[in-house]
Amino acid sequence: MTLTPLPYLRADSRSAAPSADLSTDERRLSDLPLTVLVGVTGVGKSTALSALAGTTGRVLPDRREITDAVMILPLAGTPVTDREERFRLTAQYRTQHPGGMAQALGSLVVDTAYWGSALVFDGLRGLDEVRYAAETYPSWRFVALGAPDSVRVGRLLGRGDTFDQITVGQIAGDHSAGDQVSGSNSADLHTGLRTALLDIRGVQDVFSEAELNKLTQLTAAGHTPQDIAAKVKIVVSERRNYDPQAAEAYLRTLPPERALILDTVALNPEQVAAAVLEWAGEVKA
Repeated sequence: MTLTPLPYLRADSRSAAPSADLSTDERRLSDLPLTVLVGVTGVGKSTALSALAGTTGRVLPDRREITDAVMILPLAGTPVTDREERFRLTAQYRTQHPGGMAQALGSLVVDTAYWGSALVFDGLRGLDEVRYAAETYPSWRFVALGAPDSVRVGRLLGRGDTFDQITVGQIAGDHSAGDQVSGSNSADLHTGLRTALLDIRGVQDVFSEAELNKLTQLTAAGHTPQDIAAKVKIVVSERRNYDPQAAEAYLRTLPPERALILDTVALNPEQVAAAVLEWAGEVKA
């Protein structure tokens, strides 16, 4: 039995620990009615999470915390902040645990005296995790949120999350340190940023030429080339490891009481929250 630095939660390497190994208030999370948010970074999960938190139960430690406790620390032996390195380590974990985060989550034992028995988790990503969770844990249900990758880049730039760290090289023409930018410098800057974006492995598998051109224009909104390149690299790295479209397509095969799928561009935050609350109420009824 391995202890994790998570409050009133512990990991059990066995997929089905005998009930005799559990204390009076302990339950395997795999057996509880868990509501899981599904979506990659920047799709708007925070809005849905806020709506769910007050209706379906307490919110468990998030994906980052469970990733650190169950995947990153055992593999690296130290905290890791670089997003691309974290993606590499979680991919390494999946080679031994094909269910990825779903499998890690299902291995947890919960103290229901602290957490209660109806819980919310943020969140799962990609087809492998979602299919594993849906097929292995029949009491779990899912709220999937989606947004185009270019929109996700804009949201990452706007949220200022210190977790969104990733290494990018120096960009030619970048005067973000405070130098005055002339018209010719501006042209050099866009050229340098576009070159930096094209240097990101797999970027053209995710973004079209037109989208890349629009991304270079985000400097006009006050974003630095380094920050734009970093956020694009996060989105591309994430897409390399998780396919949100495939996950959504799979969830559409589930009964409506088990899966809700929302477009967070077509719906504003208030509409997303209202749709989640209506669905949660119907499921509980």
